[in-house]
Amino acid sequence: MTLHSFREKVNLAIYDSKEKVDWIRKAVILFVSVVSIITLAIYYGYPQTAETKKLLINIIQAGFLVYVINYCVQFIYDFEPLNFIKRTWFEAIIMALLIAEGISHSLTGNLLLISLFERIGVVNISGYYALFVQFYFLLVILTEVVVRSNVLPKFQLDPSAVFIFTFIFISLLGAVLLMMPEMTTMHGSMNFLDALFTSTSATCVTGLIVVDTATFFTAKGQFIIMMLIVVGGINIISFGSFIALASKVGVTLKHHSVVENFVNKSSMFSSKSMLGRVLLWVFIIELMATVLIYLSWSDAVPFKNFGDKVFYSVFHAVSAFNNAGFSILTDGLYNTAVRDNSALQIIIALVIFFGSLGILTLIDLFSFRNILDRIRNPWKQWQFGTKIAFYFSVALVISGAVLFYVLEANNSLYDKTIFQSVVHSFFQSVTTRTAGFNTIDLVYVSTPALFIMVFLMFIGASSGSTGGGIKTSTFALIFAAVISSIRDDKNVSLFKRTISNELILRAFAVLLFFISGILISTLLLCISETNILLNPKYGFFALFFEVVSSYSTVGLSMGITSELSVMGKIIITLSMFVGRVGALTIAFAVGKRVISNKYKYPQGYTMVG
Repeated sequence: MTLHSFREKVNLAIYDSKEKVDWIRKAVILFVSVVSIITLAIYYGYPQTAETKKLLINIIQAGFLVYVINYCVQFIYDFEPLNFIKRTWFEAIIMALLIAEGISHSLTGNLLLISLFERIGVVNISGYYALFVQFYFLLVILTEVVVRSNVLPKFQLDPSAVFIFTFIFISLLGAVLLMMPEMTTMHGSMNFLDALFTSTSATCVTGLIVVDTATFFTAKGQFIIMMLIVVGGINIISFGSFIALASKVGVTLKHHSVVENFVNKSSMFSSKSMLGRVLLWVFIIELMATVLIYLSWSDAVPFKNFGDKVFYSVFHAVSAFNNAGFSILTDGLYNTAVRDNSALQIIIALVIFFGSLGILTLIDLFSFRNILDRIRNPWKQWQFGTKIAFYFSVALVISGAVLFYVLEANNSLYDKTIFQSVVHSFFQSVTTRTAGFNTIDLVYVSTPALFIMVFLMFIGASSGSTGGGIKTSTFALIFAAVISSIRDDKNVSLFKRTISNELILRAFAVLLFFISGILISTLLLCISETNILLNPKYGFFALFFEVVSSYSTVGLSMGITSELSVMGKIIITLSMFVGRVGALTIAFAVGKRVISNKYKYPQGYTMVG
């Protein structure tokens, strides 16, 4: 009997039970994943006795065993086992690691991978490794359930609703995790409002903080914040295309035009194939950023060991590329150990800048395939969206840096060398648009320079990036519309492309949305924060600056965040959330088609201006 004929007999034998086994397998893995993650949260979030520690470890190990059994069952029940391994090569690697770890633990009492990391100075890695495996398989099974489900599409969920509720869920989950005793250095738990504020700030990649991230949180708490940044900072393109198209959660053809607006692809299924490339690019860029940041640390930073230095590098690389602005240094990059480290500032500024462009823009600019294609076909140019993102971002950064240098050369930069002043000006111009890091105390920055920073925060990053603001695309379209209006040109054009009226209306809708939100939030803060308003050290402008920063998900502050009242924290939390999801929601809302366009009302005329 040949191997092929044997496999054919096996396929016939298992055919009738395949569907039932598949359903049971998914249910078991979903249950085990949830239980294992809860177990990990209890294990690392609360103090443990020897007995409870042993019990929880046994539950986690049992979960790993179930994952191995599940993969073996999938292998057996797949009609083409070898192709199954090729399709699931990443899961196969994880399974091999789990089996190797199990054998190593049985024979030596030590975990192979953990021992290897500890030898090079990376300690306490076991929890992160276990958490990654558990979350990965939970996402895998959830994806299987959602993608292959015939029930969920009946709900016809709007992509904007999925986007909003996902951010709400992540923020609340992050708040619960940060409230666990082992996440903070203080006795007891963090209060819910501060935890929710911090979680929302991380999830919405803002960077505003009410406590010192460096001293208030333990390494576990800082890791949770970093994970919230990673999850919350997943590119809008990745999220929108994956959730709206790949998952089939009630996505119909009427939503295709909306998703296409963000994906910038003509095929409805092309965004699904882009997801893997997007995530791969994110990983590669953040890995490169980690290495460069690691090499740029000076001896003035008191790292405990090699692992500590690696974690600091990873954290700041993730925070910079996702435009989050979080730092685990007291006072952030204004810390005395790094405030004049020009190499570190240049590296982080470049990482922030690339992150603010958006992944699809980076792929268009630097993909080997695209570069080679343009070399072979010189007539091919960057995509229209890429031109807007790159040229307007560069123009904003250069103009912002020049203005900041001119206004602050004899003020906050008076004690710096010319080179340091240029680097600081460049850094502040880059980070003000989207990230929220600061190398200069904003208390000493002049009011004209602060106004420039408010303008840059308001414009923000580029479409498809993790940054906030109205986005460079909105600014570019409005700029082009204004120029056309001045020239009395009925056609709005930019980079030799005619802009449709629909896009112009969307741009003005986003602009109106942001201005209205900022004005409302500022009014509410003026009502709730009378102490700050009447304080000569801060005044009205500090409140206005805080609102623009939160709405644009930047994270810069004039020092009032920790002094906000309960109502003030709630207002800023909502501002961060609405600023993060609002522009996309508006785009979805105005992108829906009307019931009928076979008629129109008579034209109306009125004075303008």
